[in-house]
Amino acid sequence: MNLPASQFNIALKEQQLHRQRLEYKDHPSLDTATTATATVDDDGGGDEEAVRRGGAGDPNSSAVHHSHNNTACDDSYAEEIARAYGVSLDQRILAFGAEPPMQERDDIQARYDDSTRASTSSAHTAQQRRHIPTAAERKLDAPGIIDDYYLNLLDWSLHDIVAVGLDRAVYLWNSNNGTVEQLFEAEEGDSVASVRFSNDGDFLAIGLNEGDIQLYDVIAGKRMRSMQGHPTRVTSLAWSGHTLSSGCRDGNIWHNDVRLAQHRTAELRNHTSDVCGLAWRHDSQVLASGGNDNLVNLWDARSWSAPHYTKSTHTAAVKALSWCPWQTNLLATGGGTNDRNIHIWNSNNGALLSTIPTGSQVSGVFWSHHGKELLSTHGHPGNQLTIWTYPALTRVIDIPAHETRVLYSTLSPDGQMLATAAADETLKIWRIFEPKSKSAKVKLPGDKKSKNYKGIRVR
Repeated sequence: MNLPASQFNIALKEQQLHRQRLEYKDHPSLDTATTATATVDDDGGGDEEAVRRGGAGDPNSSAVHHSHNNTACDDSYAEEIARAYGVSLDQRILAFGAEPPMQERDDIQARYDDSTRASTSSAHTAQQRRHIPTAAERKLDAPGIIDDYYLNLLDWSLHDIVAVGLDRAVYLWNSNNGTVEQLFEAEEGDSVASVRFSNDGDFLAIGLNEGDIQLYDVIAGKRMRSMQGHPTRVTSLAWSGHTLSSGCRDGNIWHNDVRLAQHRTAELRNHTSDVCGLAWRHDSQVLASGGNDNLVNLWDARSWSAPHYTKSTHTAAVKALSWCPWQTNLLATGGGTNDRNIHIWNSNNGALLSTIPTGSQVSGVFWSHHGKELLSTHGHPGNQLTIWTYPALTRVIDIPAHETRVLYSTLSPDGQMLATAAADETLKIWRIFEPKSKSAKVKLPGDKKSKNYKGIRVR
């Protein structure tokens, strides 16, 4: 029989009190001090101060001495009780500690409130046992960020660098030391429409409103090349090796080999409006695209002449796309304000496996690297972050994120942190997923001091 630690502790205290009453009958001199050692506080912990008052010079010191002589016996007896109840004595049961910070109490309340609405399945119960912070770990000012659902102005590199496009400029925030630098500034009349790091984190592609793509060496901080050709804004970017795929407002997708002077190697045509989402499958065999025409296209790398599958299930623009890291064929897609659904697809046969009605505009979706969960970011009306179980698709928690809709989001390379940006001109860093091993949890040091920059102020 296994009992919770708190119940075991109460049972043990009751047994000890009973034994001490028997001892009192045999030794009437065991007066108040013995009783004090068995006092139980309201929170279930022993009254340690009463024990400390006994000792040399105390009229009841003989009682304390007698208690010390029975320590070995009590320990042995406690071990027998522990074995009977299936509890380890190594645990600090109902130990006193520092008062938890206010946010932890808020998080516990949030988890409790959510548990009253969510499923009581074992999978959901497991999620409730872990701590999910409901406050951002970092908050940065992002003045001038463009309020446009169809753009992609935020990305996080393998080197823990966060890139954000603010109007004409691109800034880099180093999450390891908190430094901020400006990497790029477009000419007057132009603006940044998309940013995306290469898979190794060494290069950053910047799509512009006028149709050009700038390629920067992030380590050296210098421009490598400029690629022209798109007639209008480049709203989405995705890397596969040396191939940079770019989605344009005219609905076309280009494959660009960044090593070649004539960089365009293929042109994919099927969308009729902004290509606001692009994502390569992890094996680089399938490219998913989402558009303002409400379509999801799956392009097979063996032939770019037409999509392998075209899905028209969504009823609003599809910006949110995410490939599952632990089941390669799974693709999650999220729809805009008139849709508000997340669909899960089998990319091998194009089948729709499941649907999550979220109740809010979906601006981003991410699979967890550390467990079977899904994270979605939202615009109107909730402006929240939501964690879902998979495959049960039950809601674990809603986290209020921004004062206005969450427009841009990106997951850290270790899969634990999320960066979000909104039209309220803030960029926030959240701890969302935790690794299976606590020792693998990484900190986000950053610089807590306030620093002023032209584009971003860290605070």
